Amino acid sequence: MRVGIIGGGAAGLAAAWDLVKAGHQVVVFERAPWLGGQVSTFTVGGTEVERFYHHLFRGDNYFIDLIGELGLGKDLLWVPSTVGFFWDGKVYNFVTPFDLLRFKPVGLVDRIRLGLTSLYLRYESNWSKFEKVTARDWLIRWAGRRNYETVWGPLLRGKFGDLAEEVGMAWLWGKIHLRFASRDRGMQKEVLGYLRGSFGRVYRALGDAIVARGGRIFTRAQVEQVVTAGGEARGIRLAGGSAAEWGIGEVTIPTSWEFDAVLATVPGWAFLRLVPELPESYARLIREIRYQAAVCLVLVLRERLSPVYWLNIADRSVPFVGVIEQTNLLPPEEYGGRHIVYISNYLARDHPLLKLSGPELFEVYLPHLRRINPRFDPAWVEELHHHREDAAQPVITTNYRARIPPVRTPIRRLYLANTTQIYPEDRGQNYSVRLGYEASRLIQQDLG
Repeated sequence: MRVGIIGGGAAGLAAAWDLVKAGHQVVVFERAPWLGGQVSTFTVGGTEVERFYHHLFRGDNYFIDLIGELGLGKDLLWVPSTVGFFWDGKVYNFVTPFDLLRFKPVGLVDRIRLGLTSLYLRYESNWSKFEKVTARDWLIRWAGRRNYETVWGPLLRGKFGDLAEEVGMAWLWGKIHLRFASRDRGMQKEVLGYLRGSFGRVYRALGDAIVARGGRIFTRAQVEQVVTAGGEARGIRLAGGSAAEWGIGEVTIPTSWEFDAVLATVPGWAFLRLVPELPESYARLIREIRYQAAVCLVLVLRERLSPVYWLNIADRSVPFVGVIEQTNLLPPEEYGGRHIVYISNYLARDHPLLKLSGPELFEVYLPHLRRINPRFDPAWVEELHHHREDAAQPVITTNYRARIPPVRTPIRRLYLANTTQIYPEDRGQNYSVRLGYEASRLIQQDLG
């Protein structure tokens, strides 16, 4: 069976790996010069680091098992994390239950309610009970309006903007349930996983393993259309010209490829462009799901910005939502003694900040970085990297399960696997790998 896969990120490569292990012929087409999608990397101080921050939780078994299967398990580190909360010009630690009791922006009763609702969500496994209610309504009812206005509301607005009040509670359940599950039994410390040398190593090793099993992978390969006939997928048409074949180098590739099945792992709007003949009922499901874009400034600094790995920004006067200091998870010595800081933002795809260059965006952020650390000096910045992803975060609304586009499309032998189909968990490497495996099994089941 010959399967064409569009996209060389976590889902596409996981599906390819599962298929080649079952003896099928697979060809992967990735338009970027690298593999890994949103987990692609660049180099700082001789060590690779992700363009967008990434880590693992204890329950990320699909990805953890894949790391072991590829022979990289010895380099998977489990590191105690530090979490902070920026409110009204001050950083509050959010690591232990005692830190919660010292959180002064809300009163003692509200602190207790905040802790109890978080603990409940940690242990409640029946996520379907949250499907019909928004996060806003559930939190105001059970955590209280003051906690919503001070803690949860600003964080939801920071991630979803004007759509924050539409976000379903099932999404927030997945976010909290997963994160708290990575704490120790006493709920004292959060422990996160990171692969020494970056997660880019996983995708390179996966590319090597797929090719070793007879698969083919092309980067810098632009797919123009999925070819269909008689209500089924027949192949893929490329822009043609040159591409880079994994393990070989620069090659000239044909424009037309015939396949027994096609799997696309692209955002919804790209899938609609590749398959304009999709039935309207399925196309409508895709169009109705909205995305938030992400923009990340990665600063390579001479000095540390803060002592916190994951700093949530709840103060909405600050024009970004998170500061993730990679070198508070791994030591600066891993990166030539430099400190690496991600300044994270989620925005509507037409937001003015997305039109700014990296240096322009840094100037907007600079006064607020000084609020976090009054000592911060632009002279600390040795490198500035600017990355954008338009399909960063699907907006998960109430009753979302009924609106997810099925992996099997109405066109026979054509399949879709992207982050809009990850639910109720939040999107991430682990669940993208799980989705890739699911797509592989459906393809094999349908084609025998």
